[in-house]
This record gives sequence, C-alpha cells and structure tokens, in this order.
Amino acid sequence: MTDATTLTSKGQVTVPREIRQRMGLKPGDKITFSLLSDGTLVVRPKLRHVTDLAGLLHKPGRAPVPLKEMTADLPTDDSVS
Repeated sequence: MTDATTLTSKGQVTVPREIRQRMGLKPGDKITFSLLSDGTLVVRPKLRHVTDLAGLLHKPGRAPVPLKEMTADLPTDDSVS
C-alpha cells in the first residue's frame, strides 16, 4: 500500500485513514520511526506499555521468583570498583 501525505513546516504529517485503521492507531497513540541503512523508513505503532509485559515470560507450573531473590547475587554499590 502506498499513500502520499504532506510534511508541514512543523515536521508533522497526517497518517492516512486506511493506514491508521489497519495499524489500529487511535488519537494519542505513539508511533516509532526507524531508518534502515538502505534508506527504508519503518513506521510502527508503539501500543504496549512496559506494564503490559508483566507475566510475559511466565511458564505454567513454574513458581514466580520474588525480586529479592533475583537481586540477592548482584553486587552492592560499595563492592563495585
């Protein structure tokens, strides 16, 4: 799909309706821009918040590990040189 839009003097563009709909974008959503080495511009919706990732790595049958246990073996600030 190709659609043209105009860049304003403030650097803003309007994302065409069909693209907004297909990407599931709503007013206030964030969009990320990545420029690849070959000049290709990749536009992706940034729809996830970090809190949405909670439990993502959980496997059924495995008990959750408390944060205190995860950090038990980490060096303390005074032991790092």
